[in-house]
Amino acid sequence: MLQTSAPARIEPAELARAQQVVANISRSFEAKVVGQSRLRESLLVGLLTGGHILLESVPGLAKTTAAQTVAEAVSAEFRRIQCTPDLLPSDIVGTQIYDAAKGTFITQLGPVHANIILLDEINRSSAKTQSAMLEAMQERQTSIGGQEYKLPSPFLVLATQNPIEQEGTYQLPEAQMDRFMLKDVLDYPSPAEETEILRRIDAGIFTAEQKPAAAASLDAVVGVQDLVRRIYIDPAVINYIVGLVFVTRNAEQYIDRRLAGFIEFGASPRASIAFSQAARAVALLNGRDHVIPEDVKSLAHRVLRHRLILGFDAVAEQVPVETIIDAVVASVQTP
Repeated sequence: MLQTSAPARIEPAELARAQQVVANISRSFEAKVVGQSRLRESLLVGLLTGGHILLESVPGLAKTTAAQTVAEAVSAEFRRIQCTPDLLPSDIVGTQIYDAAKGTFITQLGPVHANIILLDEINRSSAKTQSAMLEAMQERQTSIGGQEYKLPSPFLVLATQNPIEQEGTYQLPEAQMDRFMLKDVLDYPSPAEETEILRRIDAGIFTAEQKPAAAASLDAVVGVQDLVRRIYIDPAVINYIVGLVFVTRNAEQYIDRRLAGFIEFGASPRASIAFSQAARAVALLNGRDHVIPEDVKSLAHRVLRHRLILGFDAVAEQVPVETIIDAVVASVQTP
């Protein structure tokens, strides 16, 4: 059952402290990453809710820099995993190594045992490796040699996909993509932003010597996560969320028949859960202790774009999934 009310009133001082933590992380992000404000918000939403993010963009748009910057800002352990077709599940999760001197096996934990993971080009790894990673994301633990190992908290996976190269890739099944809370698509920087990138490179901002001091502790992040779960969502907003997801499953009754015909399958209940959790985080990022419908609307593309399964006709006619999502949002009355 979805929680529709806060278990305890949020005091102004609590909200102010959380705002300060978020502001400090944001400043660290903006000091290293030029533009990409939506990416910053998506990363913060994932960090504050425990949800995972799927990013789609061409190479060179600061995905690695963004993830590493957030990790440095909160004193988190960061790992980057470059996916390749020969990557094995044990390369991610870990394995047991035989110690001949002691005559025993030693468990060596894999790179997934960190706070923030950048899973670069996840669609280049095999289906078996994708499954192992997604299981770790869902269960928050790994199993090596019959022994379970808990993953650290907070735990955030940022997986990337390159849309311009399909050779040697393994497309993520729809059911596995559904496990990502948000899917964001990054754009090229503006000329002014690209000029600022070059200026910062000349100034040495991206060198290791310029590593900034931590802006917040992991304990502070965990505290903000607890506060996010207490953000109030009115029953009317809950009904609005459920209505949006319901329309994706019965589109022919609510939106233009041509657009509705492109949808083969609507969003699962995970979409409603993602809306609810992410909207709470967006409300806190905006300094509120309650969710408003605009918080939900701002997340519509990121929550639904990887959950609407479109047919071949949509691909053939080059209809963006965002166009259909906009029609779905316009069809549901805002409370």
